[in-house]
Amino acid sequence: MKVNKKSFGKTKDGKDVSIFSITNSNGMTVSFTDYGANIVSIMVPDKNGKLDDLVLGFSNLEGYEENSPGFGSLIGRVANRIAGAKFVLDGKEYKLDNNDGNNTLHGGQKGYNHHIYEAEIIEDEDVTGIEFSRLSPDMEQNFPGNLDITVSYSLTEDNELIIEYFAVSDKNTIVNLTNHSYFNLAGHNSGNIKEHKLWINANSFLPTNEELIPTGEIWDVDGTAMDFRKLKLISECIDTDYEPLKLASNGYDHNFVLNIEGDKVEKVAELVEEKSGRKMTVFTDKPGIQIYTANMLSPVKHAKDEAEYGRWSGICFETQHFPNACNEEKFPSSILHAGVPYDYVTVYKFSNI
Repeated sequence: MKVNKKSFGKTKDGKDVSIFSITNSNGMTVSFTDYGANIVSIMVPDKNGKLDDLVLGFSNLEGYEENSPGFGSLIGRVANRIAGAKFVLDGKEYKLDNNDGNNTLHGGQKGYNHHIYEAEIIEDEDVTGIEFSRLSPDMEQNFPGNLDITVSYSLTEDNELIIEYFAVSDKNTIVNLTNHSYFNLAGHNSGNIKEHKLWINANSFLPTNEELIPTGEIWDVDGTAMDFRKLKLISECIDTDYEPLKLASNGYDHNFVLNIEGDKVEKVAELVEEKSGRKMTVFTDKPGIQIYTANMLSPVKHAKDEAEYGRWSGICFETQHFPNACNEEKFPSSILHAGVPYDYVTVYKFSNI
């Protein structure tokens, strides 16, 4: 495989930033930057061999320095929402940034996508990757513990983008890392994703309140607009008069409880766009997946190809622990104990139908 590294410019405070690209023998190319460990582009051929970029993003570093939508971003220390911008761990209350109304979203004001990472190219016989790492110091974003983080992005000859999240803390803390890429299999600037077909291996989901915080209940998807256990068009359900969708600004912004058996990496979701013939299959060993259909996305500056992104322009598959797990005892725990490795894998595999 070919690996290319070049300058991506300088940050506002004068730090050098690089962009790395990996290309396999099928012509698939994935690009990343050491600013924020962001995925910048995923170029994949359609059924006729035409290459398109399948993720929303920016044309330059300035866009990623702002990046309020989180395009392509590594999200941490804790992805998704934390109610009341606080949690209690080992008897001590930690107060966080309330950057989403009364709540914390994706770690707080300065997320993990706004730091520069050390980068190392990893080359194997069938897999080539980029490993990004940094130390998140104790009390960064007001979370306890020095957390050594490594996220590796690897490309295979089977058109698989493998993401491995690894972290170790020197204190008990909470951790929930994910990636926030917005996918559009017809091409990042091709309009909305309502005519994509979606399948999710989930019998239940988490309803939320008006602030999009899970209520603590787990609802069955059966007979609801949340039932994607059979592949179907997103447009069949996204416009229905269903309260959970209305609360999320007329679309999906919900955690699905995955039907996984344990700690193995399993197939959990599939996205299909029939005109291009592209299919993306998602595998993970995380217990949940947040499906977000960009309901609140508005036009941004510096978009790639001068695209005018808007509502429903992409769909996110954020593999994760459940939102607000640190405040809900019945949810799978997001606590990471000191010295215990945090090690999870997500795979996005691209093919043609």
